[in-house]
Amino acid sequence: MKIAIASGKGGTGKTFVSTNLFAVAQKENKKVILTDCDAEEPNVTEFINGQIIEEKVVTQQLAVIDPEKCVYCEKCREWCNYNAIICLPENRQIFLIEDLCHDCGACLAACKYGAISEKEKKLGIVTKRLVSKDAFVVEARADVGVYSSVPVINKAIALSSDPELLIMDAPPGISCSFITTVVPACFVVLVTEPTPFGLNDLKLSVETLEQMNKPFGVVVNRAGLGDDRVYSWLEEKKIPLLMKIPFDRNIARIYSQNLLLVNQDKDYKEAFRTLLRKIERLCTK
Repeated sequence: MKIAIASGKGGTGKTFVSTNLFAVAQKENKKVILTDCDAEEPNVTEFINGQIIEEKVVTQQLAVIDPEKCVYCEKCREWCNYNAIICLPENRQIFLIEDLCHDCGACLAACKYGAISEKEKKLGIVTKRLVSKDAFVVEARADVGVYSSVPVINKAIALSSDPELLIMDAPPGISCSFITTVVPACFVVLVTEPTPFGLNDLKLSVETLEQMNKPFGVVVNRAGLGDDRVYSWLEEKKIPLLMKIPFDRNIARIYSQNLLLVNQDKDYKEAFRTLLRKIERLCTK
């Protein structure tokens, strides 16, 4: 079973939900992997750590254009679907915009003059940690300034070999990195908060998942904060409300100490167990 924990905006509590679900699954002796796909700002290992057992450097090939061999025919530019090459034949100048290069190899195939070669560019690193016998954490971490973290996320998911339960902590928003994370999931948990910003971004996430035909449900974090419009909207749209987590000082205190709520409070351990059961039922529908 593969589930993604996502949110329309940052700071709603998706990592809080994913780490506590992982801990509950671990206590039930499931073979579980928690994969931190928020590659630009991974933070799962602040709450769950372990022994590093595998590391993979993620790279991509970048085109290198030799101006001495180039005849400025513009064929490479024409073949590039990503507009990564700028060619000015009248000035005998040619440039590659590295951030737009997708490692597709089209320019290399297009050039008949041997003017294009390739070099390796590091995008990030994926780390796999052993937490306990059948529990692992995989972290995707993109290098600072990398244009797209998608290749790093893909590598992290590939390294999360088929467990009984795979929990993917998605990046916030609905960009390419979010899409990459939720594609392999059989169910998506959207974490929101009962505020105007929370509801607005929840609607965007729901619209995206509906277009992808992905089943999903909602967890409302900080319940009691803001207003009730999110609940009315969920009822109107017939979207399952999976859990409400109250706006509680004790929860905030535990979280601020990098502790897991299910390890500190028996009632919440049962609540997250119930949440996991609900997700399992919805995932098998």
